[in-house]
Amino acid sequence: MKILFDINTPAPLAWVLRGRSVAGSQVGFGTVANGALLDAAEQAGYEVLVTCGQNLRYQQNFIDRKLAVVIPSTNHWPTLRRRAARIDSVGDFMQRDQVIRVDVPSL
Repeated sequence: MKILFDINTPAPLAWVLRGRSVAGSQVGFGTVANGALLDAAEQAGYEVLVTCGQNLRYQQNFIDRKLAVVIPSTNHWPTLRRRAARIDSVGDFMQRDQVIRVDVPSL
């Protein structure tokens, strides 16, 4: 599975997503706006976008998209680290054009 991290997604999360091809803003998508980011990610063959941008699901139309989107409820790495396995497991069940928000409660 080919996964793209949006610029606001903590890079250490990639270590949790074992067995998956993960790329971040270093692949040139760091300054691309949301709609263009989705288009560029699809054209580059990404299957999942992970973003902590909470409003993306309200700003974009995901019908007929070729990728799925995972939105953790926080980008605070110490909080996210404790629940990162939950995000990894969500990736196993994602389908194209699906948007899933993963609630990451703080302790």
